[in-house]
Amino acid sequence: MILFFIGIITASGQDLEPRVYANVPVKLNVAAIGYAFMDGNVLTDPALPISDFTLQSHNIAATYVRTFGLAKKLARVQIALPYTFMDGSVNVNGQNITGSRTGFADMKVRFGINLLGSPALDKLEFRSFQQKTILGVSLVTSIPTGKYYADKQVNIGTNRWGFKPEIGISKRFSHFYAEVYTGVWFYTDNNDYLGKKMEQKPTGSLQAHASYYFKNGMWLGVNTNWFFGGQTIIDDVAQASEIDNWRVGGTFSTPIAKGQSIRFQYHVGAYTNNGLNYYALTAAYQYSFF
Repeated sequence: MILFFIGIITASGQDLEPRVYANVPVKLNVAAIGYAFMDGNVLTDPALPISDFTLQSHNIAATYVRTFGLAKKLARVQIALPYTFMDGSVNVNGQNITGSRTGFADMKVRFGINLLGSPALDKLEFRSFQQKTILGVSLVTSIPTGKYYADKQVNIGTNRWGFKPEIGISKRFSHFYAEVYTGVWFYTDNNDYLGKKMEQKPTGSLQAHASYYFKNGMWLGVNTNWFFGGQTIIDDVAQASEIDNWRVGGTFSTPIAKGQSIRFQYHVGAYTNNGLNYYALTAAYQYSFF
């Protein structure tokens, strides 16, 4: 049984993705389709100067992963493209405004390589290999493909590029897997924010996962992340917008046929000082093949 998982949908880069450095064979293809419902303060730019924000967001995303060998190490590339339907209300300068947005969100591409503990193995070699400790690195790129209105504060797309270098450790303890990742998001400027230039300082991220795998391939996990920093600057004026957000959640996945599985996840804000105070429910179908 191949133990693998791919993240389906993320909001504002605040992902909760277990097993992204999983040990799997090379030449593996994984395709997934997922749905997520989010309710609360869901913004593509969490540090925007907006208060009393309530929104319901329905998201559909297609994701594809391909694994391969690079310098005899396991490497992978992951591509995810979400489509979003959202509507809600927001308080801007004391005025309540309602509205809706529909369209593609920003595409995300992750390239990663496991530097230690995860050699590039074919299907036959992989069957006898037991994971111990894996050290991996990756680069996540957010591409501004999302729908964006230069005269609107609330948008699906961000109208800027984002880059997150990340390092992760995965450790197996019999049926348990423990994982910790840390990285930093860096952003280009958005030069079309209400006729102004919006900058955002780097945003730090830390996430941890603990998962238990049953013999039939079913697994349960608990997840948490912390995002901090990311102060916004508009036309060289710093905003009171630095974030300090902590989220917690749980994941359940079960196989339904050879190479096929379904996965459910719930996560909610445990502590939020600025924006992104929402809960999310996701469901995804995943198909793995060579």
